[in-house]
Amino acid sequence: MSEQKLSEKEKSLKQITALVYLCQVLAFGFAGLPLLVAVTINFVKRGEVKGTWLESHFNWQIKTVWLTLAGLALAGITFETGIGLFILLPTVLLLIYRIVIGWNALNSDNPVGELS
Repeated sequence: MSEQKLSEKEKSLKQITALVYLCQVLAFGFAGLPLLVAVTINFVKRGEVKGTWLESHFNWQIKTVWLTLAGLALAGITFETGIGLFILLPTVLLLIYRIVIGWNALNSDNPVGELS
């Protein structure tokens, strides 16, 4: 799908989707708070992307936040035992991976593939 074929509504929703990916990136510098902003945007705007190629991005972004928060919580709970670091590192790498995959698909105007 090329940029010229996007409707005005799709362009606007694409910008919102990009903002959510940006919030996910900013989570690295602001102690995860932007992740909560990101998932809030996803839930508020979810109805507007239903049935479009951007719906896959919203689902991807929501799943990214929940996986990250679960990983961070588990890492925090187990950090004193020495296991937490082994959970934290893959969690951070997974967050980076999912942002990169999603961002690249968005910039290509393509849906993002779910990895189940």
